[in-house]
This record gives sequence, C-alpha cells and structure tokens, in this order.
Amino acid sequence: MMGKRNILKFLVLAFGLCIVAFAFGYGHNANQIDEHTIRYVLEQEPSTLDPAKSSTSPEATVQLQLFDGLVRLNDKGEPEAAVAKNWDVSDDGTEYTFHLRSHIKWSNGEPLTAHDFEYAWKRALNPDTGASAAYMLYVLKNAEDYNTGKAKASDVGVKAIDDGTLVVTLEYPTAYFLKLLASHGYYPVNKSAVEANENWGSNADTIISNGPYRLISWQHNGEMNFVKNDNYWDADEVVTKSMNWPISESQSTRLTLVEGGEADMMVEPPVADQERLEEAGLLYIGPMLGNYYYMFNVKAEPFTDPKVRKAFSMVINRHNIVKNIVKGGKKEAYAFVPFGMLESNGKDDFREVGRDLVYEDVDQAKKLIREAGYDETHPLPEITILYNTSELHKAIAEAFQAAWHDAFGADVKLQNQETKVFLANREAGKYQVARASWVADYGDAQNFLEVFSAEDNDSQYENEEYNTLIAQIRETPDGAERDALMHRAEKMIFDESLIIPLYFTTQPYVTNGSVQNYFWTVLGLVDFKKAYK
Repeated sequence: MMGKRNILKFLVLAFGLCIVAFAFGYGHNANQIDEHTIRYVLEQEPSTLDPAKSSTSPEATVQLQLFDGLVRLNDKGEPEAAVAKNWDVSDDGTEYTFHLRSHIKWSNGEPLTAHDFEYAWKRALNPDTGASAAYMLYVLKNAEDYNTGKAKASDVGVKAIDDGTLVVTLEYPTAYFLKLLASHGYYPVNKSAVEANENWGSNADTIISNGPYRLISWQHNGEMNFVKNDNYWDADEVVTKSMNWPISESQSTRLTLVEGGEADMMVEPPVADQERLEEAGLLYIGPMLGNYYYMFNVKAEPFTDPKVRKAFSMVINRHNIVKNIVKGGKKEAYAFVPFGMLESNGKDDFREVGRDLVYEDVDQAKKLIREAGYDETHPLPEITILYNTSELHKAIAEAFQAAWHDAFGADVKLQNQETKVFLANREAGKYQVARASWVADYGDAQNFLEVFSAEDNDSQYENEEYNTLIAQIRETPDGAERDALMHRAEKMIFDESLIIPLYFTTQPYVTNGSVQNYFWTVLGLVDFKKAYK
C-alpha cells in the first residue's frame, strides 16, 4: 500500500503539474499530442526566429528544426550537402559554385531558388537591417564594406547565376567556410514573407521556412508546436510527425515537466538535482564549444580602470564555483577560447598551446585596488551585477557578490531581468558588470576573438589595434602565422582585463529515454531531424 507520506507527495506533484500545464496552455493543445510527439522543453523564449537577427542558442536550436542551409552539420560536426547537392571550388580557394537540388520548396509550397540565398545574405549585410548575424558573413568579398556603408550590395561576393546555381566569392581562402555555411546567418529567407511583415520571425503564422519541420503555433512564453514539413527536400528521413516544445526559463520547472511525464527532454537541470539524476541514469552531457564569463562595461565606473577589472577577476575562485554551483561536467576557464579547436597543423589544441591567461591572487588583487585609489577613506562605488533570470545565473552572481565584498568590502547589488530586456540593456551598455556567454557559430578560434572587435560590442570596448589584428587574422592564409595572430589577440583581451572567464561549457540535459536518433552538434544544439519516439 502507498503510505500517507507518499500519497501526499503524489498529490503535491499532481497539483504542481496541473498548475504547470495550465500555465503552459497544454489543455488547448492536448488533442494534437500523441505518444509519438517529441516533447522538448526550450529554456528561453526566442526574441525572434529571423535568421539574420537572432543571437541566442535557444533561438538557433529552434531554427535548426525549421531551416536548412546549403549544408547541414552531421553528428560528427562535419558539413554535408543539404539544399546544395554539390559544389565546385576554385584552385585558389576563394570561389565556390553551389549547385542546388531540383524542385526545392519553401514550407508553403513556393519554389526555393539560389536567388533566395542571395537575397537573404545581402539582407543580413544591409546596414538598414541591423542584423546581429552580419559579422558571420564577413568572409564574403566586400561583405564588411557593404555592412559598414563603404560598398554597394552588388559588390558583395554572392550571385545567383540562375535558379539552381549560386556563385560565392570570398575575401580570402577560408578553411572553415563550409562549416560556417551551416550556421543560421546563412539560412535562406522568403522574400515575400520578409517584405510583408517586418516582424515576420516572431509569429508562427508569418514564418515560412525550409527545414525538416514547420512551426504551426507559438504561444509566447508558453509553448511551440511543430509538424513535419512535407515540402522538405529530405522529408523521407523525417520520421516524427509533430513536436511540442514548452518554454520555461526555470530549470526546476523544466525538470518537473520531464520527471512528471509532461515532456521528454530538457537542458541544464538544477545543480542540486544533478547527482540524483546521474544516479538514476537520466543525466547526460552533450558537447558545446562555448564559455561562460562576466564582462565589464569599460565605460562605467569603477571599471574604466583596467587595474580594477583585473583585481575583480583575480578574487574569483573558479574551481569552487564550478565544483559546488555549476557542475554539469563544466571545466573552469582561465582564458576565453575553449578547448576543442585545433591549430592549423590539425594536431595541437588551440587552448593547450595558448595556456592560461588569468590567475587568482587575492593579496595581489587588494594591492591593485589600492593602486587604483580605493581604500577605507575612498571606497568603491556601489556595483550592480546584471544577469538574466535563472537559478544558475543567480547562484553564480551571489558567489561573485560575496567574493567582491569579502576581498574589497564592495557594496554589490544583484539585478535580474527577463532575457530579452537583459540582452537589450547589455548591448546598450546600461550596466556595470554583467554575465555573458558565447557559443561558437563555427569551430574556429576566430569566432570567439571577433566578439570584442566590433565597434558595438557589449563591453563598449574600442581599440583600433585590436580591430586591425582581427582583420589580419581574417586575411592571413598562412595557418601558422594566423594561429600566432589569434593567440596575440586573445592575450590582448586579458591584458585589458575585459572579462572574467568562469567556465567552458557543456550541455547537460535530462531525458526519459523515449526519444531516439537525435544528436547534439558541437555548437550545443539538438538536431531532431531524424529523431523519433
């Protein structure tokens, strides 16, 4: 018999799931969900699914189900033919001619052609678009000049010769170009949909896509519902007919949905539950080329002084935070570029060659603060840590708060915001110090180093020497020379103490085991194209 305590637990769980189901609107959608529906809990409400304007991993995860580029990454992280059936490359490696498959269609049945790719890429580069993904296309000839108003759209190195042929000209030979093509910045977009509605990427009924699935409903901050895209070029490989994705920024809510039988998979379970989940065989660790760090606004006091920035980094005990708060197979970070990307010789890991670039020393940090002019009679100003709502982000912020108070007597406040507001304020420089993370768009160290090269980077950092160095990296064909330039650029980030690296990411997730044949890309995205229950 079930004891009184177990009955009470059961009733509490059932009541909690009823509340969650009501909050996420499951009732109205229950008739569309059957035992074959893949139910994945998305960890954040997308701001947009417009490939040119999106910027977060959850957005990219949704887009991976909805779109296909010329190529698509396989489960080994290698690019495979997708919308393009094959391609030719010039002897000097700067011109690619892509041959598209015949009879490719959009999800609404309209023909998809090479002209859609040319339109999408030039739209992303158009300065009037304000695309966050524009930098990803800078390898195209004259792309950066067009994006910065120094060239015309017709100068950009992408041209549809006919409906089935796309010719791409690069600024310089780019070894990782095919991998780059699999990222969201290179997805095609439907011109009619874009021109009919500026915010076409924010509602299910205006999104026209070309991937394995199409989005049929989107209850904002509630759930998303997908069905198989019968017009997909590779539809025979898509087994699953429907997917239901609840949305919650709460780790504990996501876990409750899975353990309560209302969902099949979720990412980033609460740290407090990870040991229990591992023992139960429910916790898995997926790959992710990324990092988690704190960034300083270099134009906000007291962080205008690099000595202060360096001191605040030196008192953070990364090992203790990762071991006791973060967990999930993460590795503490003492640099910016993560492990997992090779030098040009194809053998040595970039991170191992570059070694650690920061260290911890509380006494030295206190000395730097005094040298910066702060002491008992001239205390540091009040400091606010900005982060987006999450149990994990809050716990990490509290650890930083305690470390800075203990070391410097700093008065540190915490401010959490909904993700969309948080990102907008961080981008606008409306903060002193804020959490951040970067997950690779493609598997090359350059992708991480470019974060601080743009004039509008979130740290408000402006350094022509650094920008020139990044330009050299992009244009240097010699592998060993390029490696040396990238190590030099990374060292500059820490000479300036722009960030506090905390850990290199993994993708811990929980699954009930019912979903098969999915895989995680090295970019931390889950691909359900061939998945089934």
